[in-house]
Amino acid sequence: MRVNGRHYRTIWPAEGEAHGAVEIIDQTLLPHRFATLTLSSMDDAARAIKTMQVRGAPLIGAAAAYGVALAMRRDASDEALDLACDTLLKTRPTAVNLRWALDDMRATLRNRPRSERVAAAYARAAQICDEDVAINDAIGTHGLKLFGEVAAKKPRDGAPLNVLTHCNAGWLATVDWGTALAPVYKAHDAGMDVHVWVDETRPRNQGMSLTAWELGQHGVKHTVIADNTGGHLMQHGMVDLCIVGTDRTTATGDVCNKIGTYLKALAAHDNDVPFYVGLPSPTIDWTVRDGVKEIPIEQRGPEELSRIAGRLANGTVATVDIAPEGSAVANYAFDVTPARLVTALVTERGACPATEAGLRSLFPERAAKKAV
Repeated sequence: MRVNGRHYRTIWPAEGEAHGAVEIIDQTLLPHRFATLTLSSMDDAARAIKTMQVRGAPLIGAAAAYGVALAMRRDASDEALDLACDTLLKTRPTAVNLRWALDDMRATLRNRPRSERVAAAYARAAQICDEDVAINDAIGTHGLKLFGEVAAKKPRDGAPLNVLTHCNAGWLATVDWGTALAPVYKAHDAGMDVHVWVDETRPRNQGMSLTAWELGQHGVKHTVIADNTGGHLMQHGMVDLCIVGTDRTTATGDVCNKIGTYLKALAAHDNDVPFYVGLPSPTIDWTVRDGVKEIPIEQRGPEELSRIAGRLANGTVATVDIAPEGSAVANYAFDVTPARLVTALVTERGACPATEAGLRSLFPERAAKKAV
């Protein structure tokens, strides 16, 4: 996608003197500063994932794949492969793409001669990135059809299609295009009058800091709102549809996403507002059936909630404490939205009901594999 008119992916192989390293966009600096960062080792990749310099389930998987490649560059042994996969797996517990990418890389490299592993690791990591772009492009196309159907039902009063989203499921959360925002970009590029309500998404303000920033870079109309505003907007007919991403989706259609997603789904259900989920298939965990009981919910450091960064009047960026000293802080990163609250899952193969039968209809090979 575009930054100041130039196309970027969120992760790419370094060139020149840094050949063999990997470049990323440091998302912890946005929206006040755009900067790239070089990852030269597996430890760099693990740190970038853990500190959320890269984040979003698909991008975490891509970064982990390159982390394995960086590890193989240093030591292509079985022991180094296992250590790299084990280390990277511990960085973020909730997003299933991380485990999927590491299992893929391990399977790709395990039975190869050591002399071939470095080249094979970089090639497979690059394929994972390209596949992610293709998946998200397709999600955008299928989501655009749903957008058109909702827009066709609106009164012809000149009002835009009003979309509410939560957290960041745009191109910054993926290698390119995004999941939930891919249909927004497709709609905008097709000339549809679309406007996005952007939840600020605390903690970390990933809606305000990331989603609003990337929508602005692409020229999409948007308005940042407090997290608690969505229900009010829905009650007054100011939201035509909701669409969010997902970090892990169960075989039965439960969706685990940024904390607060469940509350948006409840409000949407109460107000008959369609609630869609942009779902790349690597994010489906076919081994899990009950999201509330089985998905591990990451709890992150209290400073993400008790501190906030902002730009001062003189242009400098400062971080300030906003919580009373001594107050306990609980920082749950995700919640689970039950499948009954999801209107449809929008995958690279089309949209389906948020049910086991719906998912199996689009991915029959997964059902057959499970049966075996």
